[in-house]
Amino acid sequence: MLFKRKKRPLIGIDISSTSVKVLELSRTGAGYRVEHHAVVPLPENAVSEKQITDVQAVGETIRRAVRQAGSKAKECALAVPGSAVITKVITMPASLSERELEGQIQLEADQYIPYALEEVNLDFEVIGPTPENPETVDVLIAAARSEYVQLRTDAAEVAGLTATIVDVEPFATENAYLHSVEDAQGVSGTIALFDIGATMTSLLVLRDGHIVFTREQPFGGRQLTEEIMRRYGLSYQEAGLAKKEGGLPDNYITDVLQPFMETVVQQINRFLQFYSANNPDNVDHIALAGGCAAIPGLDELVESRLRIATSIVNPFTHMSVASRLNKDHVAADAPSLLIACGLALRGFE
Repeated sequence: MLFKRKKRPLIGIDISSTSVKVLELSRTGAGYRVEHHAVVPLPENAVSEKQITDVQAVGETIRRAVRQAGSKAKECALAVPGSAVITKVITMPASLSERELEGQIQLEADQYIPYALEEVNLDFEVIGPTPENPETVDVLIAAARSEYVQLRTDAAEVAGLTATIVDVEPFATENAYLHSVEDAQGVSGTIALFDIGATMTSLLVLRDGHIVFTREQPFGGRQLTEEIMRRYGLSYQEAGLAKKEGGLPDNYITDVLQPFMETVVQQINRFLQFYSANNPDNVDHIALAGGCAAIPGLDELVESRLRIATSIVNPFTHMSVASRLNKDHVAADAPSLLIACGLALRGFE
């Protein structure tokens, strides 16, 4: 083919409970470059427990985020939370074509999905040959309630965007993390990846580069913000700004921040205990992501308390940053952009 149509820019959009994060990447030879990004807070209660409750408000926030980022993209990738998705690995004959495989899965899906098929969006991916049987392949099927998908695509439409990809948050996280460690420490062993956001902490356990365990629990940086509000008589917005930019009294670190960091360590330890109770292998490495990962010294505290090597995830480790962007701002936001990065990478598949 003499002329190949250039792929349209795709912007990854992570809709959390408290903010919208947008990210656009470009391809540069064998690597990627961060072209546009922004993090914009959501109105209170626009999203509750990862379910969109105000489509218009979320859509307008996406519009502001894309404008603030400076992206001209009209197509986007979104993700539904892992808690809204049912996944199962099944085996199918290796001789089936992709079309035959799709038809067979549609016929048999009601055996694995506890909802009426008209109420879900169903997709699948061939993982590879079944280890103990070369005549079959392992296939991952994923089904999400259609309402979760529809609310997100509706919000994108309010923002003037078309959602061409709807992924699952753990898969997007896995995608970004594996790119971040490529040609670096590798992905062997068992890695516990904690994404500690404002209201929710998610655990994703990867064994030799594959997801083997996920779990979510209500806990996050909002608790620190609310303690700052209570202790110093600030509004939520003032407390959030002070937490990020500084200017709090001298006793903030000893009386507020350090106790919160100890609580984070306790939460991580509880997650690991739950994982260990159901899995025989030990965790070799802890990776921290999300807004709380940016707290100075948190990774060292986790490592010293739990005696497991700990690092902060930067999805842009092997990427360049466009010269017009403030590299310090990009680096500060990097741990919280894992899902958005995983979604943005889907545009190059």
